[in-house]
Amino acid sequence: MQKLLIALDYDPTAQKVAETGYALAKAMQAKVILLHVLSDMSFYMPLEYSPVMGFSGMPPVDMISALPAEELQKAALAFLNASREHLNDPAIETLAVEGEFAESILKVAQEQGAGIIVIGSHSRSALEKIIMGSVTEKLLHDSDIPLFIVPTRKK
Repeated sequence: MQKLLIALDYDPTAQKVAETGYALAKAMQAKVILLHVLSDMSFYMPLEYSPVMGFSGMPPVDMISALPAEELQKAALAFLNASREHLNDPAIETLAVEGEFAESILKVAQEQGAGIIVIGSHSRSALEKIIMGSVTEKLLHDSDIPLFIVPTRKK
């Protein structure tokens, strides 16, 4: 396996996902791709944003809908670049794409030839799963690429 794709969102638990995925990639001597999928921001932006891996460049939630797509793309890339700096590896590739979360993660993984997809599992409530679905569950059902799932439930 030559490449490992790490899918990150803006949740503060993304640091754990990035660090765990990066450690796995280094153990496998695989290249790392950090991916962020831009979708409906209300699905994954908490009302109170807290910095992730030192990145605090996202605008307040009430401003997001007013921002042009290019600004959201720039913010996502800045987040991924901050994540790359946190991991201290300039060879890490970063990608920000628009689309539905699970479908976009799978599409990018296939296009990039990723051998493993690393994703966090937030263990959301049953109501949240009904309303939003579970990206991890969709990936488990649809992916033929192995998944490495990092549990991120807050205790």
